[in-house]
Amino acid sequence: MNPFRHRRPTERLVQPSSRGTTRHTGSHAGRIARAVVATVIVAIASTIALLLPPASEPLAITSNVPAGVRGAMHVHTRRSDGTGTIDDVAAAAAKAGLKFVIITDHGDGTRRPEPPSYRSGVLCIDAVEISTENRDVIEDIARLGGFSIAAHPGSPKPDLRWTEWSAPFDGIEWLNGDSEWRDESAASLLRSLLVYRFRPAETLGRLLDRPDAVMTRWDALTRRRRVVAVAGSDAHARVALRGAPDPYDGSAALRLPGYEQVFRAFSIVVPRLRLSGDAAHDAVLVVNEIRAGHVFSSIDALASPASMTFTATSGDRNASGGDILPLDGPVSIRVASNAPAHSRISLVKDGRSIASSTDAVLEFTAPAEPAVYRAEISLDHAPGTPPVPWIVTNPIYAGRSEQESAAPARGVATEFAVQYEGGPPNGWSVEAAPHSAGAMDVVRTLGGTQLQWRYALGGAKQDNPYVALVMPAGPAFAAYDRIMFTGRADKPMRVSVQIREPEGSRWARSVYLDDMPRDITVFIDELTPRGVTAQRRPDLSKVQALLWVIESTNTALGSSGQVWIDNVKYGR
Repeated sequence: MNPFRHRRPTERLVQPSSRGTTRHTGSHAGRIARAVVATVIVAIASTIALLLPPASEPLAITSNVPAGVRGAMHVHTRRSDGTGTIDDVAAAAAKAGLKFVIITDHGDGTRRPEPPSYRSGVLCIDAVEISTENRDVIEDIARLGGFSIAAHPGSPKPDLRWTEWSAPFDGIEWLNGDSEWRDESAASLLRSLLVYRFRPAETLGRLLDRPDAVMTRWDALTRRRRVVAVAGSDAHARVALRGAPDPYDGSAALRLPGYEQVFRAFSIVVPRLRLSGDAAHDAVLVVNEIRAGHVFSSIDALASPASMTFTATSGDRNASGGDILPLDGPVSIRVASNAPAHSRISLVKDGRSIASSTDAVLEFTAPAEPAVYRAEISLDHAPGTPPVPWIVTNPIYAGRSEQESAAPARGVATEFAVQYEGGPPNGWSVEAAPHSAGAMDVVRTLGGTQLQWRYALGGAKQDNPYVALVMPAGPAFAAYDRIMFTGRADKPMRVSVQIREPEGSRWARSVYLDDMPRDITVFIDELTPRGVTAQRRPDLSKVQALLWVIESTNTALGSSGQVWIDNVKYGR
């Protein structure tokens, strides 16, 4: 028999208490539940408090070390794979205290940039991030008057990592926001998710390390030529939950880290910049100052706002970070900042630390000899293994010349093997993908004849459409170190010059052509693998064919036109 059978729904069971009275067990259970919840909340709060990174230390700006203009570069909007508009980015930058933002949506450089503008009081400068398979796009950037920066060179993701260290790029991201979280452990990322909402910028700062491999590469480069280093935000304001299209279409993503919090984590500072409020004028100033290396990077998640000076003198000559200092006696170097007490200034010469100080100012005198000097300032509680520096300056190039080239000059060829210099193209042919077409003609010129190559590029990009002009390499090829020819096209374009082995392995480099005939030289040791090859460098004795290729990497689908080729020879 069930003793509870006739109990009314509103009645509660009672039981004897230890003091001979009765109490409602429901109320008792509720108090226990509330106590448990409170205990759990306290435990969670205590755990979060233990996991929280230190708050960014507020710093004062003094007249001794004047403040520069803070900004950010490498930012994506909805025009590519970011989640915000340019106005959203500007509003976030304003909240973070920035004065300029350089937006770098993905593209091929053919989109006309937005004119510079002030939005929410922030100068917005439109640039582009170009994904490329080789170094040749750098030539186009230079020809068009642009400034090229190798993005995320230390990325743990191979598809994103810059590897063409011999290419003549102008700058490098010594720090990249996207690269820094990719090498974190799952435990570190989980901890960051737990505390992000409480101290978001500091949480992002704790994911940073000192990218030693990139810094070593940069120091090696600056011993040969000028290379500007910046910290790139690589801000998208999202983490994709699945592959996201470009441009971003609102598909599933976590909308973090937000633009504002990325901008509060670290920034670049232009010390000598004064903005006028005229967007077009100020944009030129910002770009020119960065191009000159008059910029340093600061980790604002540790202490902010950062200000510093880095100067050197030799005789009556003066220089600051980014400058060339002519030698006129010993080099006197001075580094000063508004760093907190627990900091250390390090002076780096040719990639090696030569002096340090825990004072607010470091002064050092070096002999009158060519050298590259830069400064780093570190804080005791900096995160990372090894710890990320709080400030990184650009170098002062003592005893260097403005005329130093990015690469040593090649010797002039004195021996040649002519492959085509007018007349019928014996053994030449045209190859094309199924939905593309090409044809070759011999046309007359004032000096004789040349080859006219017509192309029409069709099909879908995933089908790798192409049109190729193919010449037998011949037995002489292996004895020479360069390919030489005269070329022009009916419109500005890039043509890929390739060599091919019998089994199909190819090596390539693209060249620029326009409507003016140009003498082109392609050095064989600058060719890089196209697709999968058995080895990094070709076996020249096996090379079967030389190709001029038009493909969708450099040419829009649906394009058609003409290219003229003449005076083809090998040289050494």
